[in-house]
Amino acid sequence: MPPRDPAVRTGVRPAVRATAFLVAGVLALPSLAACGTADEAGGSPNAAQDIADADRELIADGGKATWAVDALPETFNSFQSDADPATSRIAGAVLPSMYEIDERGRAVRNADYLESAEIIEREPKQVVLYKLNQQAVWSDGREIGAADFAAQWRALSGEDSAFWTARNAGYDRIEKIERGANNLEVRVTFAKPYTDWRSLFSPLYPKDVMGTPDSFNDTARKKLKSTAGPFRIAEVDRKAGELTLTRNPRWWGKPAKLEKMILKAVPREQRAAALAAGQVDIAEVTPDDAERIALAARDSGAKGPLTHGPGASLTPAKALKAWAIANDPDNEERAEAMAASVEKTHKAIKKYATQQQGLRGFVVRKSLEPAYTQLALNGSGGPLADERVRRAVARALNREELASIVLKPLGLPVNPVGSHVALAGQAAYSDNSGAIGAQDTAEARALLADAGWVQGGPVKTAGSKADKKKRSAAADEDGNYIVGQEDDKPRADARFEARADNQPEAQAKREEERTKKDAPRGGAQGAYAPKGTAVPKGTAPKPAGGPLAKDGKALNLKFVLPSGPGSEPLRAVGERIQRMLQKIGIRTEITKVPDDSYFKDHIASGQYDMALYSWPGSAYPATDARPIFAKPEPAADGSLNVEQNYTRVGTDHIDQLFDQALAELDEGASRDLVKKADARIWAAAGSIPLYQRPQLVAVRPGLVNAGAFGFESPSYEDIGFLKSAAGSSAQK
Repeated sequence: MPPRDPAVRTGVRPAVRATAFLVAGVLALPSLAACGTADEAGGSPNAAQDIADADRELIADGGKATWAVDALPETFNSFQSDADPATSRIAGAVLPSMYEIDERGRAVRNADYLESAEIIEREPKQVVLYKLNQQAVWSDGREIGAADFAAQWRALSGEDSAFWTARNAGYDRIEKIERGANNLEVRVTFAKPYTDWRSLFSPLYPKDVMGTPDSFNDTARKKLKSTAGPFRIAEVDRKAGELTLTRNPRWWGKPAKLEKMILKAVPREQRAAALAAGQVDIAEVTPDDAERIALAARDSGAKGPLTHGPGASLTPAKALKAWAIANDPDNEERAEAMAASVEKTHKAIKKYATQQQGLRGFVVRKSLEPAYTQLALNGSGGPLADERVRRAVARALNREELASIVLKPLGLPVNPVGSHVALAGQAAYSDNSGAIGAQDTAEARALLADAGWVQGGPVKTAGSKADKKKRSAAADEDGNYIVGQEDDKPRADARFEARADNQPEAQAKREEERTKKDAPRGGAQGAYAPKGTAVPKGTAPKPAGGPLAKDGKALNLKFVLPSGPGSEPLRAVGERIQRMLQKIGIRTEITKVPDDSYFKDHIASGQYDMALYSWPGSAYPATDARPIFAKPEPAADGSLNVEQNYTRVGTDHIDQLFDQALAELDEGASRDLVKKADARIWAAAGSIPLYQRPQLVAVRPGLVNAGAFGFESPSYEDIGFLKSAAGSSAQK
């Protein structure tokens, strides 16, 4: 389960709170066991899906829909390391899945492929019997059967290193796969009990893909000869960035309503233009683009210039001044530059207005993505290696305030995520944030004091004048570093030194100076306050006694954030966290890095103290959450094997709870163990879940059963255009 890209994807879950406290260095956690039924604990999803649900009888037969993706997939094999969301989307449309995910994030049997599946033996070993749909066949006419199950198990078991697999969770617990009473029965015997057995064989690949290392490693990257879904892969045009799916003539289920579904590679920053030009019918969009679409609908039928976009700030006075400069005979060079600038602005205004006309035909579907954004605290070294400092950071955060920054402007529910392993609505969800405690500035300061961080202590300075000058030149006007070139990347042993002008109080001072500078000379209401006026609420306080220090070192943390377009919400959250930590004496230095290097060069390699990124939700938390929170272990070559635990924070107890949950065949007992593990993860304070990510999808009107799916797996055969909109679809 790879993390989600911070800007787009970056990448899971709220009940009874428990208290957590430190006694003589030992963490005491009373009442951490999760109680109640699954429905009581999981509740309902925070936001319902928004897909313009419609009955098939109302949908026209035919037409095509173009769906924007970030890029065409590098591989069609979902079990390879470079498989991406586009790989998963194609697999969902063309391959069998024994189980799908419903609107509440639960695994449900897919009747198109599976008549039944159940544990028929528990002792001495777990045995699961699958009974397949007798109509289920591959596109070459061969029945789907035990041979396909066995080939996939052998490829993914991990026993043959010739298969370059990215994951083998669950498959490594299988002992053997046999044909049952007939070819439609598959008998799977496990060497070790496995609670998440429903996660297996979804998707299921044919034996000609899984049968040999060559076909698994190479052939399946570029083509799938045999498929078994409502669609099949018809054409891949990598030059045009388009992949075409067409109806599968051998599909035995409900026939696909669309004749064609096209996946088109469109970068996020180009999607508004692509939608306006009619190049795509459905696309996940940024909050800024969603606002543009809303404004386009509002302005429908309005007369006069737009009040937003590149011409919004062009007042008559500014236009007159620009005209005067452009026609100044005494300064031809300046006049030419202004004339060129005016022409460029007019072109931008015209282009924006034209796009707004095209965007009037779209609606934004809104829900919450099955993924959560977290504040990750790197516990591998430095101040955050001390659990008390990590817990102090967690206690300083107002998570509801942070969630509101992203969700409130979009009209989505503002509910901080209370679990690392599930999302609200899922059976495994329980708000265990009580294990760390609610926001409490005094308690956060006490934890720092207990860890030896003294306010106003002596601080030794380090670094040459040349180094400081170089760092200063690489910083923006707020003192936040922007890393762009290869030479600017921090070395593995480098620790960024905090600068006084990077702190919130210095930023506030500069903002005040800018406000005064921009204020009208005659004075503005509220611009200046009489002497003795109380400080307005919300003003960041300056901690008394100077910065926190220990052993001659100030408490400074490097906070890495992405710099690309679409990452504005993350940066806004990061800057608010910076101010919250300032209140308890922790100074943070924000380093902005390109999106394409954010995860690889910083998160995965551990070159950060704090970072924001997301993890996707899962219907199988015992399996998928374990590697994210597993205790790092030394590898044979001396390196640290962190699996997917990029915070480097873990404990033996957390691992034991996950191992017990994996082997527990009673579903309720397994969920309780996962919830206990989650409470311990909260207490370790390596990851602080903040909010469930928004899901914003622009959809052409009349296109139904598509949009913001939330948890649910798309029913690709039900996507199509309403009969009343079919004419416009056919003309595209």
